[in-house]
Amino acid sequence: MEIFSRGQGEIFTEIDPDIMRERFHKKPRGLFPKVSTVRDVVQKYITDGVYIGVGGFGGIRIPTAILHEIVRHRRKNLGFSGHTATHDCQILSAGECFDRCDIAYVIGLELRGLSPNSRRYFESGKVKTTEWTNAALAWRYRAAAMGISFIPTRVMLGTDTGKYSAAIEVACPFTGKKYYALPALYPDVAIIHVHRSDIYGNCQIDGHSVSDIELSMAAEHVIITTEEIIHNDIIRQHPDRTIIQGYDVDAVVEVPFGSYPAEMPYLYYSDEKHLADWMNAEKDPSIFKSFLDKYIFNTKDFNEYLNLCGGIARLTELRREMNMIDRPGGK
Repeated sequence: MEIFSRGQGEIFTEIDPDIMRERFHKKPRGLFPKVSTVRDVVQKYITDGVYIGVGGFGGIRIPTAILHEIVRHRRKNLGFSGHTATHDCQILSAGECFDRCDIAYVIGLELRGLSPNSRRYFESGKVKTTEWTNAALAWRYRAAAMGISFIPTRVMLGTDTGKYSAAIEVACPFTGKKYYALPALYPDVAIIHVHRSDIYGNCQIDGHSVSDIELSMAAEHVIITTEEIIHNDIIRQHPDRTIIQGYDVDAVVEVPFGSYPAEMPYLYYSDEKHLADWMNAEKDPSIFKSFLDKYIFNTKDFNEYLNLCGGIARLTELRREMNMIDRPGGK
């Protein structure tokens, strides 16, 4: 296959599908309970140096409870897939948890603006970066889910994003046309928040699944946090709705409101006030340190954090706000 050019970026993960297949073969495939706790899964699966992929999209359906615990455990030298990463990147940057990042969308919190602390962290030189687009990272997950080492696309051709990626510009063996060969992305650990799961890890997501199906198939280990655990009989009544398969999942943790302060489609709206408090606190490093001490380091778990943010009263308001948005004529 003719090669025209190579991106300057570094590949941070294993891309050989046969090596990964051997690792996947070691996972048990039987139907057995996988219920765990936030603390236990972080201690077991998210150790210093592993590469993580985070599910959801932007400020929607992110696994906040696990991300807080990663910071609380002071994990370091992680690899991080910055695929549509907003508040998840903000949390991990706050703990300086990662030292290498595949970048598509980071630092920005969409219309809320840029995270001052995340920007300082990336500009500090402490993080090695390789650039991609959101589509490129999604297709890298897909290549891994397909069990191949690369996937050809036309995304990024003719751009500086391609130049600073790790893609290779090649000739199609059939037509001679130019494509970018994108290396597969096999995270060590995927962390995904869902609407409901059974105890075996069979998951349902309401609304857009983004790249979470491919991510769950690409990662060596998969941690699921869920708004609720439901009986397997209910899962079996609607097999078409099971989009993450239990045999791919290593652990299931029930965490109601586990995406807060991000949005959980059809359940609760994002807490814009608390997100604004994050952004304001980040402007001054000393103030932000006190902010992190209050909301993460000095809290014993995610429930304590939720109580600090207004508890059931505030969460009920956000649920009501989501219902009003979805209802015709709502504001």
